[in-house]
Amino acid sequence: MLAQKVAVVSGAARGIGLAVARDLAAAGCVVLMVGRHAESIAAAAAQLQASGHDVLPHAADVTDASAVAALAARLRREFGRTDILINNAGVFLEPRDFAAPQGASVFTVAPEVVAATIDCNALAPLRLQQACVPLMRENGWGRIVNVSSGMGQLSDMGGFWPGYRMSKAALNALTCLTAKELAGTPIKVNAVCPGWCRTAMGGEEATRSADEGARGIVWAALLPDDGPSGGFFRDGQPIDW
Repeated sequence: MLAQKVAVVSGAARGIGLAVARDLAAAGCVVLMVGRHAESIAAAAAQLQASGHDVLPHAADVTDASAVAALAARLRREFGRTDILINNAGVFLEPRDFAAPQGASVFTVAPEVVAATIDCNALAPLRLQQACVPLMRENGWGRIVNVSSGMGQLSDMGGFWPGYRMSKAALNALTCLTAKELAGTPIKVNAVCPGWCRTAMGGEEATRSADEGARGIVWAALLPDDGPSGGFFRDGQPIDW
């Protein structure tokens, strides 16, 4: 079923995004790997191509509306379809000293930092959904995975890091909104928390590898037609919003 389905993975140059791109290609997808820097995304794609994976690099800043429009144009021109969208690109711009988080207090973090975080972590996924869903509708099948975080759970919201927390809560809201509007269609959208992973963002002290974090994302990307939509998951299991 998955042969030659076209998957778009943002933030694919390293870490979780690179692992997701690899695993989707191994499942039979053609993967368009999206990254901000042309050299790094080309190198990441070459790494997977050398292992026999069907991947292509695409340099784009997903916070730039014109860059997302160019991505959509390429998808239509070269493939005529988009089947899977993984909104993985993200930033954590606040100080990440988890032992002493006072530098990331809601009372001290610059609103401009919060805005920049939301732009990448929530508005860029909105842009990419708007670019890809029309092609999914035309081809009658689609899967959207918004890579979120437990730090965005309202049910367990802690203090500090308002930019990151608010951006992921907004991404969760976008997931719910999109699922409601796509109800009754063959397009499914879910949010996935990959857990705390050893990546450039997560740091070396994290408890999971990027490969482990990727598994739940790939699971949501390859859901069968009777799979869930509009949920929040970790390791394939639902978690609270």
